[in-house]
Amino acid sequence: MYPDPKRVRDNRITLRFDDYEHDLITALANYQGEQPSTLLRQLVLREAAALLGLDDADSVSRKSV
Repeated sequence: MYPDPKRVRDNRITLRFDDYEHDLITALANYQGEQPSTLLRQLVLREAAALLGLDDADSVSRKSV
């Protein structure tokens, strides 16, 4: 059904934020015009790539149009 079944995003991780953190994330997501979960996914993967020292962070960064 899928070319690579491991690429299906069905693994879930729960994060909990206080009211101030949640407000910050929501405001940033609204400013970017994205869903908060999408924004957080991009931020986490970008930071993970930076920590691993990957030069090719384009696979996790947002493509500009």
